[in-house]
Amino acid sequence: MVPRRVLVVDDNIDSANSIAMLLSHAGHEVKVAHDGLKALELARSARPEFVFLDLGLPKLDGFEVARALRREPALAGVRIIAVTGYGQESDRAKAIEAGIDQHIVKPADPAFIESLLGARR
Repeated sequence: MVPRRVLVVDDNIDSANSIAMLLSHAGHEVKVAHDGLKALELARSARPEFVFLDLGLPKLDGFEVARALRREPALAGVRIIAVTGYGQESDRAKAIEAGIDQHIVKPADPAFIESLLGARR
């Protein structure tokens, strides 16, 4: 698998660290943010190819983070994957409207998370 630049965003430190550790051990370059504002800051500097994004975040929620990422020309090709406890159909519709590519309800299967990095638009 080709190493990818990945941003993991989750205010649950254990959840963020477990995904980050999984992906780092697989050889990917991983940055972690625990709130929406830090996520945008890191995305602008690190230019990730993939963002694993919780939706219930402090400072800026995941929907707003996704909208902001979609407005950034330098991040036009980023693939945004919601990894969240928000699993209602209305949450999925909001995620699509915000520009999120895929919606996964926690707990996410680690093998599935890793498999997504082989996918590009």
